[in-house]
Amino acid sequence: MAPALALALSLASPAQADVASVIDQRILPDLAAFREAAGALAETAARTCDSEELRRSWNETFDVWLRVGFLNLGPGEEGGRNLAIAFWPDPKGIGARQQRRMLATEDPVVNDPARFAESSVALRGLFGLERLLYPDAPPEGDYACALIRATAADLARMATEIDQGWRDGFAQELLSAGQPGNDRFLSPAEAQQALFTQFMTGLEFIADRRLARPLATFERPRPERAEARASGRSLRNVELSLQALLDFATALAGDVPETRADIGQAIADARALDDPVFAGITDPQGYVRAESLLQRVRTARETALAEVGGKLGVSIGFNSADGD
Repeated sequence: MAPALALALSLASPAQADVASVIDQRILPDLAAFREAAGALAETAARTCDSEELRRSWNETFDVWLRVGFLNLGPGEEGGRNLAIAFWPDPKGIGARQQRRMLATEDPVVNDPARFAESSVALRGLFGLERLLYPDAPPEGDYACALIRATAADLARMATEIDQGWRDGFAQELLSAGQPGNDRFLSPAEAQQALFTQFMTGLEFIADRRLARPLATFERPRPERAEARASGRSLRNVELSLQALLDFATALAGDVPETRADIGQAIADARALDDPVFAGITDPQGYVRAESLLQRVRTARETALAEVGGKLGVSIGFNSADGD
């Protein structure tokens, strides 16, 4: 951690203590872990095209991403980095089409990191790699390996840029909220509100995208819409995201027993569901159990809105994901 940032964290005023705690205890360590995991994945891809090794490293990277992926502000939002890291859902299959075209034409962009970084967000990031590592039909030839290497290197670049962006300036912007010269956060409450909004939006994403989207309707469930279905980690993403958000709320607001109980119960329900890709929702009983998990997450969100927001004295602010 930069010396100036460490000093700022240690000198945070009571009004800024909640922000300092979540930055110090959660955000910076988790961003560093994501940077390291993505870097290790890129190193693996540069060394081998062995699917078993790559899948293991990719899954480790995805696990860590879930601890920071809901922070769609500052360095993650800038340049569309978060969107490029995890472009999902993709209901029109744009990424898959673009990737098939690259494989068919052997586009030389894979040999130019700067040009690849300007490629469509739909074909890059974790989901671009998932399609390459868990394909319906394994692509033939060396080009697929080159595309894996390029995608992994691009992911590592973005992880590093987000981590550096927080350490080199954005964390300090949050900590100096309300001080002269800070035009982004005009008061400590605005900094708290920004982080609280990310937390609440994260819970909403779990409910509305990771759960409600594949559930669709009782008459016509859509398990094929589940996140990361090819890699078999749809339910795992729900569970790990809930735990990450619970840890974040605790660091931000201290003891929040009702929120902890409700999110904890949602995590327990997810584990008990034991349906990795929501395949069981096509069965009425399986659907009801998954829908119960969805309602549990929504209840937890309402609890957190009252308890965490009340403790911080803030409400939900505007988020760039609103209205998507």
